[in-house]
Amino acid sequence: MSNTASFDGKVALITGASSGIGAATARQFASAGATVVLAARTETALEAVASECEAAGGTALAVPTDVVDHTAVDALIDATIERFDRLDVCVVNAGTGESMDTALEALPIEQFKQVTETNVHGAFYTTRAAIPYLKQHDGSIIFVGSFKGKYPSASTPVYAASKWWLRGFAASVAGRVGPDGVATTLINPSGVTTDFGSQFRERPNKEALDAKTTLSATDVADSILFAARQDAPAAVTELDLNRQDIFQRF
Repeated sequence: MSNTASFDGKVALITGASSGIGAATARQFASAGATVVLAARTETALEAVASECEAAGGTALAVPTDVVDHTAVDALIDATIERFDRLDVCVVNAGTGESMDTALEALPIEQFKQVTETNVHGAFYTTRAAIPYLKQHDGSIIFVGSFKGKYPSASTPVYAASKWWLRGFAASVAGRVGPDGVATTLINPSGVTTDFGSQFRERPNKEALDAKTTLSATDVADSILFAARQDAPAAVTELDLNRQDIFQRF
């Protein structure tokens, strides 16, 4: 499939699809002809993104889902198959981060649990439920990681650890399902100006980060579609996404 080919007849599922990278990815897939299944906790925002996807020419199904609940994730996949009878692309994007620069001894246990359960458990539950159906159509599973999954982060050690775990998991999943025809990709974006961080931080990324030195959600969505467009046996196993001038800062 070329980098401009459509996704007509394909079904793409995106978790964390109510805003930011997930919403931008859903709109991109819909514009390229895919049927999109959108999962997130906030139903109102999810329905708004679904309407945007349909306005872009795609078919969209919004399924309110909390990925920390494995039964909810199973129901999400069941709803996808029941409605569309296939799954071609799964974008494991749902994630959250802890408050920044909080001493470990002062970090609330509930924050630790929320970050770990969303970023680690949620990724596992989604992968576990989606893989059997991706195998049926030589599909793709794409994990949204972070540059903090490759480098230490003194400001957000729990978030960084969750992304280090995701990086190891994605590579191991590739080894497990690659022979079955499923392409596995991990994408590591650097700072992205979205609402990420709004749960536990005073300011989300779109306010805390300088747009002139960061990426947009659309930049990341473009890379996700690029990975999903690879033809077997080729696969983008890992992609570091940075601004062109990133190394000027070192």
